[in-house]
Amino acid sequence: MYTGKLKDELLDRLFEAIMLLEDLDECYRFFEDICTVAELKTLAQRLEVAKMIQENRTYGEISNRTGASTATISRVKRALNYGADGYKLVFDRLSE
Repeated sequence: MYTGKLKDELLDRLFEAIMLLEDLDECYRFFEDICTVAELKTLAQRLEVAKMIQENRTYGEISNRTGASTATISRVKRALNYGADGYKLVFDRLSE
């Protein structure tokens, strides 16, 4: 069970709501209501940055493809190396 610094009742409720979504259409509908376009694009960008880091791409390649700054790439790399293994969990499941 996750016991990290983010844990709180409001986030529990948000994540429980997300887990109720059944398909891509429902995800699009929910996230369009709850997030701005910029917030969603940022999350998608970070996931792509993480994927490219896993593929051993250079910062230049990652920045050119995603538009991410070197600061964002560094933050994602730090999360991959020292975070809660959330990216790893998702990538492992996506590859199944």
